Amino acid sequence: MRRHGGFTLIELLVVIAIVAILAAILFPVFASARERGRLATCQSNLRQIGVAISMYTQDYDGCYPNTNNPYLWMGRYWRWPLKPYLALSADEVPNDPLQSVGNTRNILLCPSDTQAPTSYDGTSYAYSMSFYIDPDTIDGLTNFGATIPPSNPPCSTQSESKVAYPSQKALVTEWLSNHETPHVAWYDTTTAWQGARACLFADGHVKYVRTTAIHPGNDSLPDINLTHGGITGQDVD
Repeated sequence: MRRHGGFTLIELLVVIAIVAILAAILFPVFASARERGRLATCQSNLRQIGVAISMYTQDYDGCYPNTNNPYLWMGRYWRWPLKPYLALSADEVPNDPLQSVGNTRNILLCPSDTQAPTSYDGTSYAYSMSFYIDPDTIDGLTNFGATIPPSNPPCSTQSESKVAYPSQKALVTEWLSNHETPHVAWYDTTTAWQGARACLFADGHVKYVRTTAIHPGNDSLPDINLTHGGITGQDVD
């Protein structure tokens, strides 16, 4: 007898089931690979920021950026003294350094950061207060509120020579845990110890660090702003 061409209903259902199983297996793999690529871009951003800071310190007698603004740690502030070294195309909005015009989102934006484009003017990274406030003052700041307005801790220019543990003291990190779910911030006391962050250290190397591996700061949070001992302290072992 001649067999009819094509699939039977049972055969079609089997094929559909196999495709569904393969999709369930492969989609998470593809998503993971995409996120690894974004993390690699983020780490490259931080390395370039590290080069920019190194160029800055060379031009300023080995001193780190300090504009006498206690909130310089926020990315929308520290980008301006580093602008010549970052090839930053943006210009500061008159009388409002938190906003810019012509921002091309270059190396200041992590590709996995969904909040920075709308909430932080395209800046994903924070600069540690330890590099422009002296260690004694840092040790006297015991809560996150001491790092934001209306707090007004005195600024003091810090030099590279004061860094006691350059491979263990974080200089710049991601503001949020962008490569993990949920995207949490280090100051959120309920979720602060979740996730991981890409970190630039004072010696120029970049590492993806689990939040639980970061030493508690003076506010008992994984907060590189308030590291015990400030610039002389260490954030990781």
